[in-house]
Parts: sequence; structure tokens; C-alpha cells
Amino acid sequence: MKILVTGGLGFIGSNFIRHILKKYDDVEIVNVDNLSFGSNPNNLRDIEEDKRYSFIKGDINDKRLLPIVLNDIDAVVNFAAQTHVDRSIADPSPFLSSNTIGVVSLLETIRKMNGDIRFLHISTDEVYGDIEVGSFKEEDRLKPSSPYAASKAAADMFILAYHRTYGLDTVITRCTNNFGPYQFPEKLIPKTIIRAQRNMSVPVYGTGKNVRDWIYVLDFCEAIDLLLQRGKSGEIYNVSAGNEYPNIEVVRRILRILNKPETLITFVEDRPGHDIRYSLDSSKIRDEVGWKPRHSFDEALEKTVKWYLENEWWWKPLATEKVLHPTPWRLKWS
Repeated sequence: MKILVTGGLGFIGSNFIRHILKKYDDVEIVNVDNLSFGSNPNNLRDIEEDKRYSFIKGDINDKRLLPIVLNDIDAVVNFAAQTHVDRSIADPSPFLSSNTIGVVSLLETIRKMNGDIRFLHISTDEVYGDIEVGSFKEEDRLKPSSPYAASKAAADMFILAYHRTYGLDTVITRCTNNFGPYQFPEKLIPKTIIRAQRNMSVPVYGTGKNVRDWIYVLDFCEAIDLLLQRGKSGEIYNVSAGNEYPNIEVVRRILRILNKPETLITFVEDRPGHDIRYSLDSSKIRDEVGWKPRHSFDEALEKTVKWYLENEWWWKPLATEKVLHPTPWRLKWS
């Protein structure tokens, strides 16, 4: 099988590529990434010499490039996206271009090529908005809160339309908050690890009571792998591990692992439109595809803390300005 991975130098994409190459001997991967914010060539430095892997610098909105990279491809896994919610609040335009128009560019190229290509799209739980009680199912209405979430929801609608109108082989996966190795240092878990280890203040939005369902990135990669093989065309699959915790509790657990005091916690002004709670019902992928997470939250969190402590070479060039020495604005919104 030959897989085109878009955005493969990002957090989840790079973990997925490494997972697939480690698991299968007969898979070839072409990685297209535009090296924008969140991409990092060091994410895959250890596999650059693998003959089954090739990298092309390019943008999914480049209509001249897409027919070339899609030639001879069996499946596309689309990770390419702007994902930082706070940045979407500051400037939504790049999110529309990458997350929505870029997806349409891929779909349109596949349609014109008349290729038998499976298109697996990485969406997000944020398209549903927040929920106080219960968990969202795949058929529930979308109510995105941020420009980021709106751009992802729009892409989902185009994908469903291209499946129904043109018969494209599409699968959408909506997952909860991922964490693990190679996650950009601006995100909650790596930022907390890095700052706490250096005895710096750890910023937490509002009261810290916003609830997220956390999943270890390798568990999500296994779900994507199974959906490539067994996912039903035209369907949406929620992916969640059932690890629902308030942000403040996640921060406290990290501090305990590091043996650091909770006095490091600094509550900062809340994000505009900050969703209260995300929760997904993932019974569909568990029942139909046979997936379930293999890592407990505490086990995965300890693995993640250990990885960041042992890989300063990876995160320090990224974190120097945006995490270790934030301006007051970044302290609020990074």
C-alpha cells in the first residue's frame, strides 16, 4: 500500500508515520508538508533514511502539485491543518485556507483523477462544541465555537458532500485531545511539563475547570490504521478514551509526577468562547472496527513527561521564545 500523508511533520501526523513504518514492512509513505507553524522536520529525523519514506515540501492548496503527489496513491490521510485555537481567534484566515479550502483542493483533485483513493480525514471533537451532560454521537449537530472548529466543521461537510455527490471513498475521524511525544510546546501538557521542570509559573485559563477527554497519541494512531482498513466509506467515527479531566487536574498530576508544588499554578484570563466540556461517544468505532485504547491516562502521562525530560534537544529550539519567555499576551493565550 502507498499512503499519502499530508501534514506529516506535525504532532499526530509524525507519530502516525512512525507507527505505520514500524508496524508494516510493505507500506510506502509520501509525506507532503508545507513546513508552516507546528511542522518540525525533527519530528521524523530518525526515519529520514528509511527507503519506504519520502518527503515533499508542498501545500495542499497547490493545484499543480496535487496531481503529481496523488499519482499511484492508494490512500490519503489528511492531517494538514492549522490547529492552534488561540491563533484562530487572533486571525481566522489561515485556518480557512488550510483547514477548509485545502481539503476541498484535495477532494477536487481526487475527483478529477477518477482515482480509487481512500480519503481519511482527521477532524476534531471541537466541531460539536461543548456539552454539559452526556457525550456526542456522530449524528449529532455541529456547533463549533472557535474559528478553528468552524473551519474543521466546514471541511467535514464538504467531505460528506463529495462522498454523496461524486462517490468518493471518504472516512472522517473526530478525536478528543491527543497528547504524547512531539507535541508542540505551546499545548497544555508539554508547556506544563517544560515550565514546571524549570520552576516557572504554569498558566491555566480561567478557573481550570474546563473538561477535556484525553487520549494518548499512539492509541489514536492505531485507530486511524484500523479505519484505513475497516472503516465504512462515507462514515464518521468518534475516537475517545474516556479520560475526562478538568485542565487543572491534568496540571496537578503533572506537578505530582515532577514533584513540584501547586504554587507554580497561575490562573490567567480565560480564552474567548472557551468550551466548558468535550465528550465523545466512541462506541461506533469500538463495535464496528474493533478498536480500543491500550494505554491508561496515568501510564501515558508518565511516559509523556519522561519523553519531554529526556528530549530537550527536540523542544528547546521551539520553546525558547513562546514557552520559556512568553510576553504577557502569550502568557494569556499561548
